[in-house]
Amino acid sequence: MTKNSLITTIALVFSITFIGNVGYGQDKPIKKDLKIAFVPKNVNNPYNVIETKGSLDACKEIGAQGKVVGPSDAAASSQVSYINTLITQRENAIVLAANDPNALIPYLKRAREQKIQIVTMDSDTAPEGRSIFINQASSEGIGQGQVQILAKQIDFKGDIAILSATPNATNQNTWIKYMQEELKKPEYKDMKLVKIAYGNDDDQKSFTETQGLLEAYPDLKGIISPTTVGVAAAARYLSTSPLKGKIALVGLGTPNQMRQFVKDGTVKEFALWNPSDVGYLAAYAAAQLVSGNIEGKEGETFSAGKLGSRTIGKDGVVILGPLTVFDAGNIDQFNF
Repeated sequence: MTKNSLITTIALVFSITFIGNVGYGQDKPIKKDLKIAFVPKNVNNPYNVIETKGSLDACKEIGAQGKVVGPSDAAASSQVSYINTLITQRENAIVLAANDPNALIPYLKRAREQKIQIVTMDSDTAPEGRSIFINQASSEGIGQGQVQILAKQIDFKGDIAILSATPNATNQNTWIKYMQEELKKPEYKDMKLVKIAYGNDDDQKSFTETQGLLEAYPDLKGIISPTTVGVAAAARYLSTSPLKGKIALVGLGTPNQMRQFVKDGTVKEFALWNPSDVGYLAAYAAAQLVSGNIEGKEGETFSAGKLGSRTIGKDGVVILGPLTVFDAGNIDQFNF
């Protein structure tokens, strides 16, 4: 091989390698001065506050105008007026934690007809309502994991209950479906799900529902509450109850919410992801969509700041990562 042909071959290999390693949205710039609005389930929810703070932090990094608007209750109908207003204000993107998988679809379709990109985070709509859904972790893993954590604490025996958010919450119902499937496995034959209660993501109602569960089912051994509002309210009730330490409580909570209950023995373990990262990733996904760097198709990749490269999966789903289990041994390592 001559020197010139060798150089040509090396250059060709380098070119092919370089092109092969570039994802769809990896090296393309994000447009500046984008207008991105974030609509949480309800603005008073401590989890949503952490989540949307991550969204606003991402907006600062990419030079976008970010704002948070939304209802004080967790009803889908309460989100409608905010979506309609954001359409009128001609936002470039709306990032939504949906309170119902189907009720918001007509309004989101109207937004998309106006060239507004829609990203859901935390709680999804039906796929036709958005381009990308930012899922905290595998829904199957979340549901299975909650049952597994509780089962260990009650020696795989006894009656259990679930304290959920609203009856129509997409994420809650998906996780509960996987919990019910997990409970059908042979190792859980001595565990029985006796009730699914709904606290409507309201602190006082969740507190009251916990009390009602314990009164209605005196043989109850454990409660799963896959909502940060519900698990904290249930822990608060149990912490001053004679049943403290006798009823196992697991769920999805933030370390700062649950720290006192772990340290006083009310709760042994609970799990979550970093909600700030959910909001952060959703903001980047929205900005990349508006910039035309991705379309929300399976297999596309995009850059998400400190979270690195992300790949869009089936039906436009992007998964943040696995659950973290918190207990007395590690909870002080986290501050959110």
